Amino acid sequence: METRIPEMYGSLVFTDKVMRDKLPKDVYKALRKTIDNGTHLELDIANAVAIAMKEWAVENGATHYTHWFQPLTGFTAEKHDSFISPLDNGDIIMEFSGKELVKGEPDASSFPSGGLRATFEARGYTAWDPTSPAFIKDGTLCIPTAFCSYTGEALDKKTPLLRSMEALSKEAVKVLHLIGKTDVSTVSTTVGAEQEYFLINKEDYAARKDLIFTGRTLFGAMPPKGQEMDDHYFGILKPRVAAYMHDLDEELWKLGIPAKTEHNEVAPCQHELAPVYDTTNVGVDHNQLTMEVMKKVADRHGYVCLLHEKPFAGINGSGKHNNWSMITNTGVNLLDPGKTPAENTQFLVFLSAVIAAVDDYADLLRLSVASAGNDHRLGANEAPPAIISIFLGDELTAVLSAIENGTYFKSERSMMSIGATVLPHFRKDNTDRNRTSPFAFTGNKFEFRSLGSSASVATPNTILNTAVADELSKIAEELEGVPQDKIAGRVLDIVRDTMDKHKRVIFNGNGYTDEWIEEAKERGLYNLKSTPDAIPALKSKKAIDLFSKFAVLTEIELESRYEIQLENYTKTLHIETLTMQDMVRKQFLPAVQDYCDEIADSIITKKEISASIPTGAQEKLLTKLSESYEKISELVDRLGEDTKKAETIADPMEQARFYRDHVVEDMAALRAVMDPTEELIPDELLPYPTYGQMLFYV
Repeated sequence: METRIPEMYGSLVFTDKVMRDKLPKDVYKALRKTIDNGTHLELDIANAVAIAMKEWAVENGATHYTHWFQPLTGFTAEKHDSFISPLDNGDIIMEFSGKELVKGEPDASSFPSGGLRATFEARGYTAWDPTSPAFIKDGTLCIPTAFCSYTGEALDKKTPLLRSMEALSKEAVKVLHLIGKTDVSTVSTTVGAEQEYFLINKEDYAARKDLIFTGRTLFGAMPPKGQEMDDHYFGILKPRVAAYMHDLDEELWKLGIPAKTEHNEVAPCQHELAPVYDTTNVGVDHNQLTMEVMKKVADRHGYVCLLHEKPFAGINGSGKHNNWSMITNTGVNLLDPGKTPAENTQFLVFLSAVIAAVDDYADLLRLSVASAGNDHRLGANEAPPAIISIFLGDELTAVLSAIENGTYFKSERSMMSIGATVLPHFRKDNTDRNRTSPFAFTGNKFEFRSLGSSASVATPNTILNTAVADELSKIAEELEGVPQDKIAGRVLDIVRDTMDKHKRVIFNGNGYTDEWIEEAKERGLYNLKSTPDAIPALKSKKAIDLFSKFAVLTEIELESRYEIQLENYTKTLHIETLTMQDMVRKQFLPAVQDYCDEIADSIITKKEISASIPTGAQEKLLTKLSESYEKISELVDRLGEDTKKAETIADPMEQARFYRDHVVEDMAALRAVMDPTEELIPDELLPYPTYGQMLFYV
């Protein structure tokens, strides 16, 4: 197996090695120049690349090609065309041109556009992104592309991401040159997205309408055991799960996705996969592919992979940890503190930029992870709170405090001795870990922990890149004209100023406590608890100024995303309420009625046999079930009435708030009666699998 992995890895990717082998030297150099420096690619070069790409794809079994893009649905999209081209004599040849490589024309009116496209305005364009390698999936050559409207607005998540990466690179290089690092020409942001997910049996999934239509269970009583024993986290993999993970690794490796770590997560049936980091746009593409491949491989193993943020109440939901850093083209990680972070001018500059960015644009970062699904997680004892703060750890916080106060800092990092002579000694890291922090420094990168498991990581990274670019541009202005022998002192001034203005966002404590909520309020930090609270940040003057300054998103593009995010929120909740009503009326209440009839028949039979046979317990149970039946009927009717009211509200924000304040509350009230009632009904009478069956019979 070990000898096969290097051959397998990237075997379905049009890698740099394949390009070197397949392309003429001048074509390869021109393409590399485009990839490395962002220069324009001429059509004759594109034609040569297309021929080589087609030959390689056909050699590897591909018959079709597609422009693979990421519309504002949050998923990926593809339209397949075959390579065949008919000849006059009835034969065919396999063709693929440079024009077909660089440009496609999908229908732009059928994707979410937030008003940028009307139904009658159908034309849109996909444009090849040469910085993300093409790959073969299911016999189709997939070409990563950007997606825009006929009038040029970005209709996807990739275009703003690429713009933000260019903006950060430009500002970072400017700062590096000012502090004497003139050998750097580009700076790339990098991302490794850890992915949490659940696996359940396929037949259980098929028997639950709520999982099919909404991705989560809308009701269900907790089994006698949940996750309280902490025995699943990092536990021994069940054979079926291990086989799934093995196949998943192989499929991902073929696509050049560096799947590295896998383990059981906290909740039963929950697992995690972590990759090695990659350049951000490639990392985003890889995460979209990872979610798709997870589902396909699960199907082969008799599973369904659930990526919803909260598939089951009462146990942990699933998130996605976004490990983010900045690396120069010379291979230097700009967030590496080195052995003496207090003396590392470069590190202090970029750390200051990140701290300021997170504080100044906390509302936008919160917005970037907002969704109806993620609202169930944030603030619960499984995910960071909705309040955005930064964890730096004791040592870095002490470094910054010493600089702020003009005092001497001495590192007290010690060797770790575990107490047994046979065990090795090693140096402790400069930070502990803080699972409650939304934005935690973890040694040489920041881990943005608030992302939901089903979401694209493009938007959070677009916002983070742009915010940091803005802070770097301000730092560059302060460093402009400063002599090299004065730079270190000026950097310390910048750090002091950063701490003075932004230390409120640094919090190393427990983010789950009520005390932190009060303290954050006193510090003036945002606490945007729900998606409707967070979405208005997209239309703020601050957001418009930020994204316009770096040409990442125009005001009209921001407006479109505001409309789409509101629409996604209300549509998600609308589907959930309709599904819940359907399951209650057509499945749950009939099951309660059947059990009531069964109990009533038993009582009658016993009384017919002998009046002395006791039936008190059954009568008590029948009364309890009948009362629950009436209460559930009343609550589902109220839910239906409020749903109809919500449908009539024209203003999108008002509608979203009504769903949050009334429909969601109605659903919670209904569930509060249904779950205890479910506990009274025999499993065999329920028309769907219980939590216990789904979570513990995998």
